[in-house]
Amino acid sequence: MSSSELMLYISAAFIIGFGVAWILKTMEIQKLKRSENSLNGLLESERLVKETLRKESALAFQLKETIEADLGRKLKEAEHVIKEMDRDILLLQKSNEETEMMFKKLDPEMYDIKIKLLEANNTIARLKGQIAQNVAQ
Repeated sequence: MSSSELMLYISAAFIIGFGVAWILKTMEIQKLKRSENSLNGLLESERLVKETLRKESALAFQLKETIEADLGRKLKEAEHVIKEMDRDILLLQKSNEETEMMFKKLDPEMYDIKIKLLEANNTIARLKGQIAQNVAQ
């Protein structure tokens, strides 16, 4: 074998080796790029999930605040209504007492009959309750 043939084989082996190395390196770079794209997609997906959860959390907190404010308003309204009802009950009791006193002064005999009738009705109701209780046993 002559030196030019040897040089030719060495050059060919070098070029083929360089080509194979180039192909292997290109395939490795493409594999890394696919991995990078996959990771970027995963990171973007996680970012979107995080953003969605943040928005949902903010919405839930806002809903909670709205419900609490609404319940607080309703509670204040209920307290106001209860105060009005208490005041009305006191006025009604006072009016009833005044009416009773006037009725007692104007017609004391009728007032006494009314009181006896109320007591009789209470006694009848109590006896009916006792009878119903005895029958149930």
